[in-house]
Amino acid sequence: MFNALIVEKNDEGKTNASVQQIDLSRLPEGEVTVAVEYSTVNYKDGLCIGPGGGLVRNYPHVPGIDLAGTVEASDDDRYSPGDKVVLTGWRVGEAHWGGYAQKARVRADWLVPLPAGLDTRQAMAVGTAGFTAMLAVMALEDHGLTPDHGEVLVTGAAGGVGSVATAILANLGYQVAGVTGRPETAEYLTDLGAAKIVARDEINEVVKRPLEAETWAGCVDAVGGAMLARVLGQMKYGASVAAVGLAGGAALPATVIPFLLRGVNLLGIDSVMQPYDNRVRAWNRIAGDLPMHKLEAMVVPATLSDLLRLGDEILKGQVRGRVVVDVNA
Repeated sequence: MFNALIVEKNDEGKTNASVQQIDLSRLPEGEVTVAVEYSTVNYKDGLCIGPGGGLVRNYPHVPGIDLAGTVEASDDDRYSPGDKVVLTGWRVGEAHWGGYAQKARVRADWLVPLPAGLDTRQAMAVGTAGFTAMLAVMALEDHGLTPDHGEVLVTGAAGGVGSVATAILANLGYQVAGVTGRPETAEYLTDLGAAKIVARDEINEVVKRPLEAETWAGCVDAVGGAMLARVLGQMKYGASVAAVGLAGGAALPATVIPFLLRGVNLLGIDSVMQPYDNRVRAWNRIAGDLPMHKLEAMVVPATLSDLLRLGDEILKGQVRGRVVVDVNA
């Protein structure tokens, strides 16, 4: 028997989540059984703990889109008992039972070996949010961004993706401008390495001019919506925006002018179905390029029993930095 956060749905369609003891036989099919050590909390997790957001197909369900731990049993030659592994994406925690339990059974194809230099707790301080941030930085670099090109904007900078992106970029020598709507997070962002704090109100409304002064050499955008439209018109010639989120809305009230007259690139970043080789590349970069002392400054510890509260708080935008869930505490 082991502990798991179980979400159930009643006959009226309402969901209820609670920590329960369950048997190993209830785990779904998969080649690898993992003794989970840590998980984390993302926006999708908040949805899956609560109403489901259309992500959960079947109940009862175990949320948790991220997990890190030790292989306990494996029918796949790539993994053996005792191996340390990380899992993010692949709709685990949505369509497949996830990491909010002391045990998980998953497909071997979904796992990545824990890179040297990281432990499982650090890996979950990174989680999907940090993994996505690293993918965004890699995409900007693959499209030519270097520190000498100028300031790099990070929107939603105090959130999970934005926090890690800020720390990585600053560590790589970039001048980071962090956008936040919460003035109280300015010191937090400065400690992560942001050289400038930009108030959300300064950049959150659409202007009639499709082009403004060339300001940003690159951008990691976690907001979308009107802010992304505004930022596109402020990019330098040939610069790129890595789009990672839609906290400000899915609509994009923009024109094609920045793409046609300035050669701006809008790069979509998907972390869920990312191919294995690029996953390994990103995790290895994280181990080398993310300063661990700054990562630790982002961490908020939690247990399985805290998840009912945290799931609601993240949906309300009240979670800062990275929540690390010790599933065995």
